[in-house]
Amino acid sequence: MDTTMNPPHSVARHYVFQLKNKLSSDNVTLAIILILLTLMMGVFVLGPLASMLQKSVQDTQGHYVGMANFAEYLTSPALWQSVQNTVTIGLIVTMSVGILAFGYAYALTRSCMPFKGLFTILGSAPILAPSLLPAISLIYLFGNQGIAKELLFGQSIYGPIGIAMGLIFWTFPHALMILSTSLKTSDARLYEAARALDTSPFKTFFVVTLPAAKYGLISTLIVVFTLVVCDFGVPKVIGGHYNVLATDIFKQVVGQQNFSMGAVASVVLLLPAVLAFVGDRWVQKKQKGMFDSRSVAYVPTPSALRDGVCFTFCAVISFAILAIIGMAVYGSLVTFWPWNLTLSFNNYNFAEFSTYGWEPYFNSLKLGSLVAVIGTIVIFLGAYCIEKGRSFGALRGLLQMFAIIPMAVPGLVLGLGYIFFFNHQANPLSMLYGTMAILVINTIIHYYTVGHMTALTALKQLPAEVEAISASIKMPQYKTFFKVTVPVCAPAILEIAVYLFVNAMTTTSAIVFLYATDTMPASVSVLNMDDAGQTGPAAAMSVMILLTAAMIKLVHVGLNKTLDHHTQAWRKR
Repeated sequence: MDTTMNPPHSVARHYVFQLKNKLSSDNVTLAIILILLTLMMGVFVLGPLASMLQKSVQDTQGHYVGMANFAEYLTSPALWQSVQNTVTIGLIVTMSVGILAFGYAYALTRSCMPFKGLFTILGSAPILAPSLLPAISLIYLFGNQGIAKELLFGQSIYGPIGIAMGLIFWTFPHALMILSTSLKTSDARLYEAARALDTSPFKTFFVVTLPAAKYGLISTLIVVFTLVVCDFGVPKVIGGHYNVLATDIFKQVVGQQNFSMGAVASVVLLLPAVLAFVGDRWVQKKQKGMFDSRSVAYVPTPSALRDGVCFTFCAVISFAILAIIGMAVYGSLVTFWPWNLTLSFNNYNFAEFSTYGWEPYFNSLKLGSLVAVIGTIVIFLGAYCIEKGRSFGALRGLLQMFAIIPMAVPGLVLGLGYIFFFNHQANPLSMLYGTMAILVINTIIHYYTVGHMTALTALKQLPAEVEAISASIKMPQYKTFFKVTVPVCAPAILEIAVYLFVNAMTTTSAIVFLYATDTMPASVSVLNMDDAGQTGPAAAMSVMILLTAAMIKLVHVGLNKTLDHHTQAWRKR
């Protein structure tokens, strides 16, 4: 080094300045939060998965047996049949939902039909119900004593038909949200060019509409397939003797107490979920940049024929959704199906049908509230540190990777991993097993990724100048966080909280292995009452979950309008 140009004392001052910058209060706080969140995700995500993988290569006595368990599983005709059944149901439901949801989303975004707002609400309604509700409703409709069983022409609802119908209902709103977003971002200039070239509407659909929405459609198919192969509730209630991977795991663990084989089935179930996750990541990267600042949003023009067809299509699907929800409500009010059809609230007197009474419902309210509050704080704080942090790039990148992993892990697999990890005497965290805390942690981790991506999207919309200005005037970053970031991102924060609450109320798969007698949630209570043949009370508890989730969503809509107004006012300042 040329000391005439850079005297030793100047170099020393430079390094002292760098050291002070790294040891500033903002960076110390950032480092502490990043380390804590990274350790948390490592313990609560990687720990259970590693324990499950370890269990899959051990026998019932805990001795290492290598791939022997996998060989036994894949050579067993009954277990191999479950894999084939899972793939079959996955493909049937995925293709059916893809077609139905695309048509519905097309009608909402590309037509001028009336009652769009109503159809949007009805199309999204199934997301508020636990997956057990459509299964119970289908039993009332098409079961052995169903009011419309003749419509199946002698076929049984207990099997692939019932599973497919229940999962189509449950996954439809997930597909609708993705496709509606994808179809909204089409460039009107392409349609103007098609009209200038005198291209027919039919050809325009295949040349312009489908190519523009192809990545959204592919992403939809991947998401739906993942949800189908990982769902436990519908096949458990209405599957009969038609086994799938999710019910195999439950039977191996609960029915036969064969935890090693349950771990093997979990690993097998994890593979399609991971492949679907990788495919979805690829699709999202390809989809970026298809709608830029020069694009013009497409606005549909009235067309009597198209609008009439779209209205009829949406009306039929909405009627089917209302029929399933309405049948569950009706069944919950029938005194004793099908012998006494007198309407009453007897089925809501849960103390007559279960020793737990209303306790599971209040447990779910507690679980949902804790998950919403704690989960929202953790998720938004983690996303903020990743997106707006000024140092520790490697640690932020590691936390980002950990935040994405839960999306690829089915709930049933995560729940089983928590058994192996936390129900181990050598684990100092074993005291959490059987408590409400482990249900809260498991649910937050299970739904972490979607909340995390929502928070990142909101944070990316904040001008970068906000952080730069606060740094230039030496304002502590925590003040910027509370005075600027939180007010502007309040709608997204509320959305994350509502998302977590609703899913905590409706989830079954992730927590079915983890509850204790005093922490049983409402969704598991539905499962247990249905197993005991108490279909009416099970329907009543499902309806209570649905009504609670719907009420929260209504409150969310009202608060969101208020927050949007305040956010716009803040931006103008």
